[in-house]
Amino acid sequence: MEVINRWIIVEEGPNPSTDYFVIPYLKNLGVSVKRLTFTDLPSVDELDGAQVIFVRYVSHAWQSLIQQNLKKVSGVSVFLDDDLFDWSAFSGMPLRYQIKILRYSWSKQRWLKAIGAKLLVSTPFLQRKYRHLSPQLLSAEPLDLGAKRPLSIFYHGSASHSEDINWLYPIIRQVLEENQNLDFEIIGDKRVNRLFRGVPRVQVIHPMKWTTYLSMIQRSGRSIGLAPLLDRPFNRARSHTKFFDITQAGAVGIYAEGDIYGRIVRHQENGILLPMQPLAWVESILQLAADDVLREKLLRGAQECL
Repeated sequence: MEVINRWIIVEEGPNPSTDYFVIPYLKNLGVSVKRLTFTDLPSVDELDGAQVIFVRYVSHAWQSLIQQNLKKVSGVSVFLDDDLFDWSAFSGMPLRYQIKILRYSWSKQRWLKAIGAKLLVSTPFLQRKYRHLSPQLLSAEPLDLGAKRPLSIFYHGSASHSEDINWLYPIIRQVLEENQNLDFEIIGDKRVNRLFRGVPRVQVIHPMKWTTYLSMIQRSGRSIGLAPLLDRPFNRARSHTKFFDITQAGAVGIYAEGDIYGRIVRHQENGILLPMQPLAWVESILQLAADDVLREKLLRGAQECL
């Protein structure tokens, strides 16, 4: 049987279904793979001769595109790792999730069958249930995350720090774009979650009680803590306690220059002091992330202050 060498994965966005099942399957086939989202519609030339795999969902735009170019694609498949074709299986789910499944999965069954799409599934249960469609069973494989673990940057501020968070947003976006081995953790509400929604490798943690926070920062894994401070009336009365939070988290801090953090931070000895200039913060975060020796030196200096 001829193996198609060009495959297009269509997914809502990066997800575990693709990473655990579909990527290993195609890797074992030794084929060329391109991952596209619902909004990344390829040209007709890119579709020509390609095999297309929908992961869980089929958007209307992609359905129209494939329908118009059925004679050009080599084949269409859909991968399921949940029972998305049986209404009774997901009828007890939250309404919003039901609507999503109905719109992008359940309602596409007739069309997928009409175009002769192949069904790929994740479990023997699904394989047995849909045996009339001759599904192929894919095996999950562990992710290849590489030997180097990502460094975690964090900013832990309350709702009163909203202006500082807005100031920090483009800095974090640029830093994460330039260094794929960094991630970012921030405490925030729904507004903060919306702000960072489009930025990869960002975790927004819901606000918590003080005792819970103290327990959280004692867990290892954080490397660089940020403490920006815009010159605003409310900020002028703040203290330097974030120095203690960052240090107790086992991280090195980058702090806003001025009287507040200048009381305890000695630049390049127990932390980094910077003017509130975005470019300076971007460059300092990237340099500090790349310098293991400097981070260890600054952390030792900070820990001596506790």
